[in-house]
Amino acid sequence: MRQLFLVPCAVLALSVSAYAQQTPPSPAPIPQPPAGGTPPKIPFDIPYGTPITLDRAKQLVSAVQDEATKRGWKFNISVVDPNGDLIAFVRMDGAMLASITISQNKARTAARWRRETRVLYNLYEAGHSYVGTLDPQLAASPGGYPLIEDGKIIGAIGCSGGTGDQDALVCKVGADLVK
Repeated sequence: MRQLFLVPCAVLALSVSAYAQQTPPSPAPIPQPPAGGTPPKIPFDIPYGTPITLDRAKQLVSAVQDEATKRGWKFNISVVDPNGDLIAFVRMDGAMLASITISQNKARTAARWRRETRVLYNLYEAGHSYVGTLDPQLAASPGGYPLIEDGKIIGAIGCSGGTGDQDALVCKVGADLVK
């Protein structure tokens, strides 16, 4: 009988000893600031200006269309106001139908995010896929440019139909007309 009593006591003594030898958990790590630190100013903090007019938007579309035609490329070309709402649009004969919405989203993204859409594309390429969770219509692909006049965004232009670099090349022709 005495042996039956000693077995549980020995088990209890060993488990208490093992428990006492465990090290306490480490305190939670102190959160660190994001890589690169906190910038002193907001990036791309460009004020919005008076929206581009329809006549001016048509001039930009025409310039892009001429450049694309010269190269034998077919594009969808969109110009939007600072809010990203459509002002002018052209689908060149034979341009890919899927690119209609893409060109509009590139222009919208460039206007609302106040930066060239290639910047967002580069974030994705670097592994920052969270950007896509911020706006369901975001277009993180080259070919969208904000239209900046006198330091203010008056709209944006977006082109789609070729590769990202082709889109950006022809679209920049229109963006460069705005000073």
